[in-house]
Amino acid sequence: MHVTDDTRHRYFPYIDGLRALAVLSVIAYHLDPRLLPGGFTGVDVFFVISGFVVSASMAHFHRPRLLDYLGYFYARRIRRIAPALVACLMITGLASALFIPQAWLSDTSNEVGRWAFVGLSNFVLLRTDGDYFSPKVEFNPYTHTWSLGVEEQFYVLFPLLFFAWAYGRRGRNGSMALFALGLVASLVYVTQVAQSQPALAFYMLTTRFWQLAAGVLLFQMLTRSNAPGALSRIPAWAATAGAVLSLLALGYGLITARAGHSPWPDAVLPVLGTLGLLAFLHRADAGGPLRGVLQSGPVRWVGRLSYSLYLWHWPVFVLLRWTVGLESVSIQAFALVLTFAMAALSYYFIETPFRHAAVFRNARKLAVIGVGVVAIFAFMGVYRKVGRMQPELSLSVIARHAEDWYPMGRETRPVYPDCAAVGHVETVPDADVRIYSKSSCAQPSQVGRLFVIGDSHAAAYAGLMARVAEQSGRDVYLYTRAGCSFINLQPSRDYRLPHCRAFGEAALADVQRRAQAGDVLFLPALRLPRYADQWASFDPAEVRNAVFGDAALASRQEAEAMASGLLKPLGERGISIVFEAPKPIFRSPPYRCADWFSRGNPACNEGLTMSREDLQALRRPVMDAFAQIAAQVPGVSVWDPFPLLCPEATCRVEEGGRPLYFDGDHISGYANRKLTPAFLAHLSSVRPGSAGQKYQMPDDLAR
Repeated sequence: MHVTDDTRHRYFPYIDGLRALAVLSVIAYHLDPRLLPGGFTGVDVFFVISGFVVSASMAHFHRPRLLDYLGYFYARRIRRIAPALVACLMITGLASALFIPQAWLSDTSNEVGRWAFVGLSNFVLLRTDGDYFSPKVEFNPYTHTWSLGVEEQFYVLFPLLFFAWAYGRRGRNGSMALFALGLVASLVYVTQVAQSQPALAFYMLTTRFWQLAAGVLLFQMLTRSNAPGALSRIPAWAATAGAVLSLLALGYGLITARAGHSPWPDAVLPVLGTLGLLAFLHRADAGGPLRGVLQSGPVRWVGRLSYSLYLWHWPVFVLLRWTVGLESVSIQAFALVLTFAMAALSYYFIETPFRHAAVFRNARKLAVIGVGVVAIFAFMGVYRKVGRMQPELSLSVIARHAEDWYPMGRETRPVYPDCAAVGHVETVPDADVRIYSKSSCAQPSQVGRLFVIGDSHAAAYAGLMARVAEQSGRDVYLYTRAGCSFINLQPSRDYRLPHCRAFGEAALADVQRRAQAGDVLFLPALRLPRYADQWASFDPAEVRNAVFGDAALASRQEAEAMASGLLKPLGERGISIVFEAPKPIFRSPPYRCADWFSRGNPACNEGLTMSREDLQALRRPVMDAFAQIAAQVPGVSVWDPFPLLCPEATCRVEEGGRPLYFDGDHISGYANRKLTPAFLAHLSSVRPGSAGQKYQMPDDLAR
């Protein structure tokens, strides 16, 4: 973000003070949002400062040749930005490979980090992770690079728009007009998309250009108006008052800015406050004690470290969040010390040498650019290689025993030496289907195919489905979309989003088109409210209310009617429908508690065991709902994995040291293998067209 050099002929010490204020605001927010609820708008402050200072650094040119001008600009940008960024990305990539297991919370991290090398991580974040304020981004060690991407994209345009400034009065007028036009267009655009597309508004240059352009235009206006002379006509006390009021506006914005309302409208006050401070403090005798604070030695030191502080604080926080946690005051204090230590090392041993060493300053500009670009892509390749080696490098038991933790392990392991499940993907409108078919299998095939529709809980059965294809010879059609459950008996979750509704309708339509009498439709789902997500645990009282409350009862009755209406046409055609009974669920995610460096994480505080009796009571209403649906729809049966996953009075996430669960409610690869015989036995017992097959309630539920 704050990656501009000081002006060639003048140094503005108060700007380092503003940088310190901005970076400390961002760090405070990322450490604990309660410390400074709007601290994320410190990024907006950096954008304004960057526009101002990068203009000052290029203002000394007089009628340059375009290639010389561009060479000078981009050589400085590469020396300023690339060395510290590349070092941070490489070290973070290695640390991530060692300590961060592959999971939903981390599935896009490597891609974001890879594109951060070339300033495009904001596009990847928008496409993959969406909202900046969602829990997932807190576990991505490269999320903060979005702002560097915005600045680097701005630097592609800046010299072209600023070039005319070096060509006299008309050129200056033209340059100002271009930035003013861009500012207005960006402002109009962000007001149009801020509510409907908040993630796009947050991450993109098109919605941030007005902030950077505001800093550029302020510098241009101060220069055109001969700022020292113009400002001298204002009494010093008035300029000081203006600076103080600007600081108050900035501070108010840092306190009150709201998630989902940035950069419009909640970035307006921080931007205006920053512009006011830059303008009023431009007068040397204005500011009083405020100037003294901003220009004090310790504050300026933090300002000089601000780029490296910004680079390092987020990876440090995220790696601690993944391992020991970041909740306690002692760990937060350690995180700050480590952040400043890494930033100081970066500043003194990477930033400063590359910025000021004569060998770099005196080299040909095109050579610096060429070597810099080659080095960036070379390190990008090494980073990618490290990411691919993560299973071998990782210190986590999850990576070392991937076949036990992940539904498919690293590959499908054939049950028979000459027989394997071969999978391929077909695309239907609004849905993808993965098809598993037997290959070179000597054993006889069973009649009929197996269709599966669901969200990540259906995908968690991928290993089991491959083994069904291997051992039974059935073709298996697996329709999944993360976050889009299907007939989970909670209508508000089933079809709450348009793309999920489209997925469910498309998958069911494709099953109706393909399926024939004797085929089976399997419907796994999370049919209980979860006790924990991968990043947080929920109040048990709220979980119980979501099952036994009046609203839950009405919702379930509605869901029963909806399910019967959707499935009855299939049942009447002789297609058997198998519901998955609710499995045990847990209050902590096992994969975040499996290693020596993560067992003390606060995410594990709720424990990894549950009472069997409590869980049976929790799932009783769902089992009753199955009975109601079975009375209406021919060919319905229920497969219950619960007894195998919890055979004793206490349900556990592991069995004999091997995981049964990956997180609080998704089963593991080991559980896939354990459940395969029981599932195959249930499929063998299903008879097409046997209307009203009833689920036999277990004794402990019947009592």
